[in-house]
Amino acid sequence: MKNKGTGGLVYSTEHGRMCPVCRQPMDHCTCRTAEMTPPSDGVVRIRRETKGRNGKGVTVVTGVPLEPAALASFAKQLRQACSSGGTLKDGVIEIQGDHVERVTSALEARGWRVKRSGG
Repeated sequence: MKNKGTGGLVYSTEHGRMCPVCRQPMDHCTCRTAEMTPPSDGVVRIRRETKGRNGKGVTVVTGVPLEPAALASFAKQLRQACSSGGTLKDGVIEIQGDHVERVTSALEARGWRVKRSGG
């Protein structure tokens, strides 16, 4: 079955792999690198979650107004400040353990408005 939405050239013997969206060589692709900052209302929200983690607590930070590359380095700084592990998934920072107070103070030090959400 043919995909009619993004059809087009995906490989060229002259340029190699081509982007199916902007139809440029992957080295010169502009649509993949133009990642936008996720929309935010200016409030960074922090909550503690245990759902789906077998009772283990995780501190979740959403709404950080940074680009994806800067967000990844900021997430690393937060994990190091908490001396804990964690991850960055779809613009949401997850830090293992209950570190709400530490994360709140680190975010307020950067000048962001912080709200604690959840229970």
